[in-house]
Amino acid sequence: MGPPPIVTGLSPNEGPPGTRIKIRGENLGKSPQDLVGLTICGVDSLLTAEWKSENKIIAISGPIKGKGDVIVTTRSGGVGTCNVTFKGYQIATIGPMKESAVWVEETEFFSWGRHSLSPSSYQQEDPLGLSVEDTEKKIPEDDLLQFYPNKNGDITSNDFSAGWFLLENHQATSFNDLQAGLVHLRRKVQGQKEGQLSFLKSNIGAVMDQIDTLVNLKDRYEADLPKVGHEPTLKLEKAIKESEHEARKLFDDVLNRKDRAEKTRNALNVLTRFRFLFCLPCAIDRNVKKGDYDIVINDYIRVKNLFHKTDIPIFKIALNEIEKRITDLQSKLHQDLQTMPITVEQQKRLIRYLVNLDAPFDAAWNAIKARSNYINKKFSLMYNYHKSLDKPESKSRNSSTSKYSKYNKTPNTEVTIIPACINFTHEICLSVTETFPDLWIIGQSYFSGELQVKVEAGRQVEYKHMVMTVIETFCKYVRASLIPNTLDKSEKSQFGSLTLPERDEIALYLPELLESVRSTYSTFIQLDLPGDALQIVSSLLLDLRVHCMSILFQQTTEQIKYLNENWKINYNGKYTGVTELPLKFLNAIENLIQVVKESVLLVEQREVSLFENPVAQKEMEKQLNNVLTAFHNVLNNLSSSEEYDESENCVPVVSQLVGTPVSSHKTGSRSDIPIWEHRLLITLSNCLFTKNTVLDTISTKFKENGFPPLTMCFTSTKSKLEQLEKSILDKYLEQKSDPLVGTIEPSMYLGRFDWHLIVPPTDIRPYVKECINNLINVHSEIIHISPTLLNAVLPQVVETVAEELYRLMSCVQRFSREGALQAKTDIMALREFLKDYSTDSAQQYFVEALEVVPPLDRTDEIIIEDILRQCRAKMKIQIKCLRH
Repeated sequence: MGPPPIVTGLSPNEGPPGTRIKIRGENLGKSPQDLVGLTICGVDSLLTAEWKSENKIIAISGPIKGKGDVIVTTRSGGVGTCNVTFKGYQIATIGPMKESAVWVEETEFFSWGRHSLSPSSYQQEDPLGLSVEDTEKKIPEDDLLQFYPNKNGDITSNDFSAGWFLLENHQATSFNDLQAGLVHLRRKVQGQKEGQLSFLKSNIGAVMDQIDTLVNLKDRYEADLPKVGHEPTLKLEKAIKESEHEARKLFDDVLNRKDRAEKTRNALNVLTRFRFLFCLPCAIDRNVKKGDYDIVINDYIRVKNLFHKTDIPIFKIALNEIEKRITDLQSKLHQDLQTMPITVEQQKRLIRYLVNLDAPFDAAWNAIKARSNYINKKFSLMYNYHKSLDKPESKSRNSSTSKYSKYNKTPNTEVTIIPACINFTHEICLSVTETFPDLWIIGQSYFSGELQVKVEAGRQVEYKHMVMTVIETFCKYVRASLIPNTLDKSEKSQFGSLTLPERDEIALYLPELLESVRSTYSTFIQLDLPGDALQIVSSLLLDLRVHCMSILFQQTTEQIKYLNENWKINYNGKYTGVTELPLKFLNAIENLIQVVKESVLLVEQREVSLFENPVAQKEMEKQLNNVLTAFHNVLNNLSSSEEYDESENCVPVVSQLVGTPVSSHKTGSRSDIPIWEHRLLITLSNCLFTKNTVLDTISTKFKENGFPPLTMCFTSTKSKLEQLEKSILDKYLEQKSDPLVGTIEPSMYLGRFDWHLIVPPTDIRPYVKECINNLINVHSEIIHISPTLLNAVLPQVVETVAEELYRLMSCVQRFSREGALQAKTDIMALREFLKDYSTDSAQQYFVEALEVVPPLDRTDEIIIEDILRQCRAKMKIQIKCLRH
């Protein structure tokens, strides 16, 4: 509250009604709007006030009479005070014989009867002969009225009061002066009495003329009496009235023109004085067209402050026109407020306009509802558009490289036209990111009071429902497009479903779509939404991460299922004795881990680790089992299929001794595909390499990249691979051992040899040499393919040979001394040459075979030792082959 206004000077300080007064003082208002009241001698003069500055105001005086204060009232300072007074008086009446620039009402001058002199035409001098006191301490007129009700100090008035006159003009005059004034008044009255006779003497001629005139009038009256009767004035009165009527007929046009001129002059004065009011409708139309709404609002507020209480019809008509245009402007601004798209700042500005215009509706709340409806409608339009494009036959049109190829590890991969569900998900994420923050910001401005509107009860609950509806709709549309299995039946029918592409195709897009949803979630977090709203998006994000992980694992599983074996063994690389198949498997898993880590395992703001969720961990273990099982099945299929042999020409290789088949060496048109036994060894080598190296490497990779412990998965897979190894080994031994063992018995009795014959031994039997050569052949085959398999395969073959030898020796009915000597030599030669690959069981079979042979003396032992020494010398190369 500022200091009150003070009036310190008036120019002029007196005058008749309509006087232009310059009011000077201090704190007379900071602006024209700050000036709210002005009274001059108690008469309200605000409408005529013109504010110039804080120290100057110009106003026109009203119909005032007498002295009074000039009081200024401002908003900032309140009601002020006045140090000076203004005196109002009536101007002298203008008579019919006096020139005047304005029309003078003449009716009163032509009324019949005696008129007293007007106060302005007669000025009575001071009857006491004393000078009138000029003092500022005169008694106010109101106080005199209390002492002398219905009286005044005018000496010519019928209500004259001597006490009033003395108090008003001689308040400070001394008693002696008043006595002197009384003597002066008496002398003056006496002088007037004495002067009457002298007046007659000096004007005797005029008096005699008047007497003669009166006598003549009497004679003429008496002469006219018989003619006109005793009341001649009736005819005279009639004649005067007829004259007056004719005169009025002559002046009717003049009087009508006078009335029209007065009306025109009054109208022009009103139009000029209140030009702002009458021109405002046109000004509103012009400024609305230009978009200058601030000017319209300021003018409208000013008019309301000045004329809101007026009862003047012409003002009411003008105000009605203004109100019509303001109503139209409110409708236009309200329409613009709800027309989307529009920025938040534009909405706030329009709301401010409507609030200042006193709009009868809640513009801010309507703006919020318009934004909410716009977002939901945009969701529906986007879905319908992409639904119209979601035609299966459209996928056969011209292909184009997908923009979602960030995670596509296959070079130069081209895909078909991007599926509608992918484009829809990407666009709805962008739409929410762009439009939802505006809804949240305008809502916060509404409830925080920034928009300066009254918040009705229940609005917060309704607004929360709007926000939750938008978020839920967004999440359900994304679910319907990518993971419809997470919706119930009613939601599927409500939100529809777009055609999902094949697994391999959608796997290309899911990581980037996951990033789009995360970007939207980040936008929600930055807006500081309530926890229950964020939980909806967080749940969607978790389900989408699990689905993305599952799809990526499934894609890798399918890739592994169709891994091809080229049967080319690696001899010089880091991993020898294996093909590219296990490395392809390892590479596929590494790519999978990298993609899953970058897209799914990445924990962003307010996200939890994926594997803290039991469902996600269970799904990951399931999919990993599928991946590992897929490669196990690949190895199993390679070890159990002979599809290549069916188209090959089989040329059996027979024993050089008896002509029995030793192995199935086959040649055919496809020289790049090895024979069946070699394929078994290669598969076995890959199986061992996978179990001992690849699985451990994969386990380490999973741990290094943040996956939970997966011991059970790898343990189970290793167990399966061990069973597969045994199965492959059995198949290989079946292919190698059975033919090899099958040649021992026929070769043993070659040339009608029998153990009871007396044939002195000089060397080991040919069947022993052939058996050793066959083992060398197996040894060479294993060394050529994978040396690491030597200790896994050859001991089994040797064990089979030892077992067969023991069986054959057990079946001999009778040994001669020479036959026993030969049998023991053969058994000892095989045991010695094959000792590096003999298992405990094989050694036991050799011992048991020796026990079957009859015992020999010391001389026979020397013979056996000699034969063995010769064999060592002769078969040095064979022995070395088995030792390498």
